[in-house]
Amino acid sequence: MNLLLLTPQDRREDGHWQIADRRAHHVRTVLGLTPGATLRAGLLDDGLGHAHLVSDDGRNMVLAFNASMPPPPPLPLTLILALPRPKMLRRILIDASSLGVKRIVLLNSYKVDKSYWRTPELGMPLLEEKLRLGLEQAGDTVMPSLWLRDRFKPFIEDELPTLCEGSQKLLAHPAPGQTQTPPGDCTVATTLAIGPEGGWTPYEASRFLDAEFTPCTLGQRILRVETAVPALIARIMRLP
Repeated sequence: MNLLLLTPQDRREDGHWQIADRRAHHVRTVLGLTPGATLRAGLLDDGLGHAHLVSDDGRNMVLAFNASMPPPPPLPLTLILALPRPKMLRRILIDASSLGVKRIVLLNSYKVDKSYWRTPELGMPLLEEKLRLGLEQAGDTVMPSLWLRDRFKPFIEDELPTLCEGSQKLLAHPAPGQTQTPPGDCTVATTLAIGPEGGWTPYEASRFLDAEFTPCTLGQRILRVETAVPALIARIMRLP
């Protein structure tokens, strides 16, 4: 945890902040901080600053905090991702959040196991916790928006055109005429669609192509989704 991420619910009536969950445990046992110490902190969907540890009774930790700096700039990237295996999803969401992605769509595909949509891991509180871990890692405060879409065709027809309007549209999928994924930069709005490990079906790929997505590749190697996501983002957005 490189950033203590506070929420509005942590604020007390006296203006101090109080935590008693895994964050307090981390500050106490991993960072080894005691009253009087300061640490980097931020307020969810707000700014960054430093928190002063006022008191700690072993359970409740009280802090003084004021936001004084803006969070890092977001990536202008929308990530459309065929719903991966639940264990893989955790790592992908943390990575995407830490890289600065602020809009993520988890989409159904024919090759996505139907049981994935019924897993408790898709509960929004659990998903948001994974995104927060990514924010804490990167020193960011702005929570990504997360869309769950379990019907492919209605999403493609009703939502995709507006979602990707005015952006560079890339489809990570092996297809005739595909090009090496172009290096981009972090100022160009981009929509990136990544399929399941078996790839999009021909029908699914054709619907993206009809929406003027350009098929692209990282090369001949076949990568796991959890490897492809950060690799593609880093190349397309030209991360330092």
